[in-house]
Amino acid sequence: MNKIELEKIKQEALQDNIPIIMDDTLEIIKKELNDRAPKRLLEIGTAVGYSAICFSEFLAENGEIDTIERDEERVIKAKENIKRAEVENKINILAGDALEILPKLNKKYDVVFIDASKGKYPFFLEEALRLLNDKGIIFADNVLYKGYVMSDYNKHKQRTAVRNLREFIKRLQENETLETNILEAGDGLAIAKKI
Repeated sequence: MNKIELEKIKQEALQDNIPIIMDDTLEIIKKELNDRAPKRLLEIGTAVGYSAICFSEFLAENGEIDTIERDEERVIKAKENIKRAEVENKINILAGDALEILPKLNKKYDVVFIDASKGKYPFFLEEALRLLNDKGIIFADNVLYKGYVMSDYNKHKQRTAVRNLREFIKRLQENETLETNILEAGDGLAIAKKI
């Protein structure tokens, strides 16, 4: 992997106000990935490919990442960035809406990273559980959503996202096949390990 290009990709995304994974969140996930060297990783929400590129460093030999992105411009940018970082042999971009793509997938994954539309997290969870290997792990970013999820006050605009994130956290915590931690890193990170 080309670390110099990776740093440039990060800076460009920040300048363009494209939401990318926060450093403290990334550090936590990197530690987990380092411990398990996943063979297959599924990412829901590619953006410009930054997190997938970061994760690719921790894959097992011949491991691969499938990452889903519906925004056409971001798909183009992510492809460019993945090539710049010299990891195009490890990352496959699935262009389209995750709501349509996920039900068609039938591979099993060691890791699923959810970082897409907040209002769809409960659906993403159901699909992630279906696609997850035994002893697999689900990471979900931004689950505390600027503090709204844990507070009583929510603007009308955020109401659906907040309600669905609360539902998502509840389902994680009630699922007896998962050991779940909600961390305050970044904008909230859920880590759910299949037991």
